[in-house]
Amino acid sequence: MGKLAVHALRAVLAVVLAGTVFVQASMVWVLVSGNDQEDGSLPLTPLRLITILGMVSAQVALISVWRLVAMVRRGTVFSHTAFRYVDFVIGSIVAASLLWFAVTALNAPGQRDDPGVTVIMGGVGLAILGVALIVFVLRMLLAQAVALDVEATQMRAELDEVI
Repeated sequence: MGKLAVHALRAVLAVVLAGTVFVQASMVWVLVSGNDQEDGSLPLTPLRLITILGMVSAQVALISVWRLVAMVRRGTVFSHTAFRYVDFVIGSIVAASLLWFAVTALNAPGQRDDPGVTVIMGGVGLAILGVALIVFVLRMLLAQAVALDVEATQMRAELDEVI
């Protein structure tokens, strides 16, 4: 991975992470400042809570990708440590999907006249789960690459002994 690509990806990750933290902190501040409509605060609703939790899942994925990029840059991505970060990414995608299904369920009663919206939202939730499955397949490819790397290291050690 080239330096330009690493720097560009890190810049995007940093901007998105800073944006989610800012929005999340603003939402939490408004929510905890009280539930009185007269003082400008907002009541804690399920959708607001889901939004905050959704940003947490995005932040976990962003930080995990940041760590994986650092491992790629150092050349240590083909190690067992990388699995932890890939698992965090998969977990955060699954959490985002479950949160989306919760939003769909909360939105469904208001869509009785047009149930197609609920079906489309359910399809989006399935698509998000599909992304988690794609990352899981990539995790299996990483496992194969790590196994091959370990095997190659052992063969080199045996060859060094022979020589």
